[in-house]
Amino acid sequence: MSDRDSGTSFVWFLAGLGLGALAGVLYAPRAGSETRDAIRARAEEGREFVKNRAREARDQASQWADKGREKVTQQKEQFRQAYEAGRQAYHEATAETAPGKNL
Repeated sequence: MSDRDSGTSFVWFLAGLGLGALAGVLYAPRAGSETRDAIRARAEEGREFVKNRAREARDQASQWADKGREKVTQQKEQFRQAYEAGRQAYHEATAETAPGKNL
């Protein structure tokens, strides 16, 4: 099956899902106002769920960013220390072999 066929099938699936939902609302055993209230309540629950999940995801991303910054800072410090140690070793090595020193 090609991508185009699967896209068309998905559209038909969504259309059927929408028609089924519409038929369910039309033939619901409750009165219209009760059904609307129930739909509104469920939508509010869904909105709260999404807000909570978004807040959790934002908090998690913030924690990951903080850990990443901490790791970068550690790596920079290790690099700085290695650079300083190499620089010091170079100066010591060149000072030992500098002209004018007794060999």
